[in-house]
Amino acid sequence: MSRQLEDKVAIITGGTSGIGAATAALFVEHGARVVIAGRSRHRGREVAELIGEGACYREVDVGCSDQIESLIRNAHAEFGRIDCLFNNAGLLGSGGGIGELTVEDFEETVNVNLRSVFLGMKFVAPIMKSQAFGSIINNASVAAYRFGYGTHFYSMAKAAVIHLTRTVAIEMGEHHVRVNSISPGFIATPMMLGDQPPEATVSAEAMSRLETQLAASTPIPRSGYPEDIAHAALYLASDQSSFVNGLDLVVDGGATRGQRWSEAAPVLTHKGARR
Repeated sequence: MSRQLEDKVAIITGGTSGIGAATAALFVEHGARVVIAGRSRHRGREVAELIGEGACYREVDVGCSDQIESLIRNAHAEFGRIDCLFNNAGLLGSGGGIGELTVEDFEETVNVNLRSVFLGMKFVAPIMKSQAFGSIINNASVAAYRFGYGTHFYSMAKAAVIHLTRTVAIEMGEHHVRVNSISPGFIATPMMLGDQPPEATVSAEAMSRLETQLAASTPIPRSGYPEDIAHAALYLASDQSSFVNGLDLVVDGGATRGQRWSEAAPVLTHKGARR
C-alpha cells in the first residue's frame, strides 16, 4: 500500500471520536504524525494509544482562542511543520423554532461549528504561508444545502463554513496552500443520536438501529461511516489533490440529490391519461 502522507504532520480537532478518530487512524496508517485535539482527556488518550506510534493527544477547547493558538504553535515547534489542519470539531446544537431558541443556543452552536474553524485557519495561515505548502480541511455538512438535515443554527453555521472555505482558498492559494471542505451526509456517529456528546459511548444495538434508520434516507442503501469521510480527508490532505482548492466535497451517498428512485418511480414513470 502506498503511504500518501509519509512524513507529513496533521492536526485534527474533534479527534477523540467518530470522524476525527477514524481520520487520525487513517492518516497515521498512511505515514503521518497526527495531533489529536479535543476536550475529552480520557477519550483522547485512549484513541491515541489505540492508534499507536504516530498519534498524540492534546487537550483543547476549540472555542477558546488561546488554546487553539497554543495547539498550533506548539505542534509547529515540536514537528517543524504543519502539512494539514482538519477543523473537524462539531456540535449539533439545540433544536426548535426560531422563537424558542436562545441567544445562548446561537452562541454555543456558532462557537464550536464556525468560530473554531475561523480560529484554526487564522493561526495556521501564517505558518503555512511561510512554508509555501499545506492543506486546510474544514468539516461542513449537507445541512448547509437542504432543510431538515440539521437545526437552524447548525445549518447556518455549516453554510458559513463552506463560504468561508471558498474565500480563504482564494487568499491562501497564492501561497500554494489549499483550503477545502467536506460535507458529510448521514454518518453513523454518536452525535447523530441527538442528545449524545460526540465522545459518548453508545451500545452496538443503538448504533445498528441508527445505521438502519440512516440507510433508509440514502440512495446508496446504507448509512455513511466515519471511514467514508476519513478517506475524503486523506485525498484532500495528500498531494493527489494538489490542484484542488475551494472545493466542498459532498460525501452523502446521493442524499442531497433527491429521494430514492424506487420511491419516486411510481409517480415519475406513470403514464397519465391523454388530455
